Amino acid sequence: MIGIDTSVLVRHFTQDDAEQAAVAGRFLLRDLSNARPGHISLVALAEMCWVLRSRYKTARDEIITIIESLLTSPNLCVQDENAVWAALDECESGKVSVGDALIATVDRLHGCSHTVSFDSKACGISGMMLLR
Repeated sequence: MIGIDTSVLVRHFTQDDAEQAAVAGRFLLRDLSNARPGHISLVALAEMCWVLRSRYKTARDEIITIIESLLTSPNLCVQDENAVWAALDECESGKVSVGDALIATVDRLHGCSHTVSFDSKACGISGMMLLR
């Protein structure tokens, strides 16, 4: 298995640097296989979501589609895949960010009674509570 950094994912999906995008695409689409898959950590996934949203103004629905493509790729392994799918389900039921849904879902799956936040939008997610 080969770990994949956020920068490779961002280059592939944004195509903002032709040379690096070509290298990233070749790696993701041709160099990986079932026998030698790529691994996407939760950190890289969350960071990719943040970069796409904040720097590239990518719509939440498009980010969800990107994550679904990563989850369904036969040549990729996403850390805590079930948590990521559950976070996407949470996103589809409301207007919360993928990152916030991922935080709350991973915390819940790891036994947390709830997750505290100062972000009132995030507190629309099941298990998130506003810290006062």
